[in-house]
Formats: sequence, structure tokens, C-alpha cells
Amino acid sequence: MEKINNLILSLGIHATHLGYRYLNYGLSLTLENEDNLLMITKSLYPQIAAHFHTTTSCVERNLRTVISNCWERGNRRRLQQISTYPLTERPSTSEFLDILYWYLKNH
Repeated sequence: MEKINNLILSLGIHATHLGYRYLNYGLSLTLENEDNLLMITKSLYPQIAAHFHTTTSCVERNLRTVISNCWERGNRRRLQQISTYPLTERPSTSEFLDILYWYLKNH
């Protein structure tokens, strides 16, 4: 979905990161079924891992890496703009997915 790609790229997360593909696919799954946000480790990670033929721990690690890259070297200001509340520290994976999900759903 182009909307997802544009949002991820605007955050300074590039397609050269493996986590980019995981994040992109994970967001599309959450847009299809919001319940995935409630069961990230039990439902979302396994779905992403199955799709990319990898493990859930690999998915989790790569998502954390792209979130750290966004926060430390990417477009932190853009992330803070799309968040509905002030971010004083790097968001967790579930928090990050939640922020992006609600932005995509409402814009």
C-alpha cells in the first residue's frame, strides 16, 4: 500500500532495512484487523514471521532496530507530529505500531 510506504519513508526508515518490510506488512495486517494491535506477540509477529519465512524473534528484533533508527537518526520530529501525545522517549514496538496505525486510519 503506497500510503504505508510513504509514511514509513517519511520517518526516515528506508527499504534497505529488513524491518522496513516487516513494518510495512505488519501495518497492512493491522489495517485489515485492528485486533492485531491487541495481540502483537501472539498474533501479529507470528503472521509476519510466517509470511517472510523467519522467526518471531527475528521480526521483533528487526522492528526494534528500525524504531531505534527512526528515533536516533531518522525523522523523530515527524513521528512526534503524528503521535497523539508527546513522546519523551523512544516508543516501544507496540506503541510505535499503534501510533502509525491510528495515523494511517485517520488520514
